[in-house]
Amino acid sequence: MPKGVKGKGGKNRRRGKNDGDEKRELIFKEDGQEYAQVLRMLGNGRLEAQCIDGVKRLCHIRGKMRKKVWVNTGDIVLLGLRDYQDEKADVILKYLADEARSLKAYGELPDSIRVNETDTFEEERDENDDFFDFDDVDAI
Repeated sequence: MPKGVKGKGGKNRRRGKNDGDEKRELIFKEDGQEYAQVLRMLGNGRLEAQCIDGVKRLCHIRGKMRKKVWVNTGDIVLLGLRDYQDEKADVILKYLADEARSLKAYGELPDSIRVNETDTFEEERDENDDFFDFDDVDAI
């Protein structure tokens, strides 16, 4: 690099800022599409997903989403089904947590699906949970 010339930033500057604050329109499934929940990430842009129709499919993340939208296990996604391969599909869209909750409210997703694990800890508390009471330490 020539003397006295400083760079203006790296790869992240060229990528641009991602201001995803705006509300986007909720997209429902059409013919040839299915909702699914990600079971596990396989690497190389592939994942295994459990579809709403009960079939476990090997899915491929499309190139437009690959390094822009990060898909994790437990996420709700919209899949494009293949006519020639029933056990494979393509990830078209990843739903945000509030979008997945509204899909559940509309009846598109069954009640058995958990949208995200962070909300469910309060429900799992049982009456038989052990709590320590430190008031009776005087007996020692």
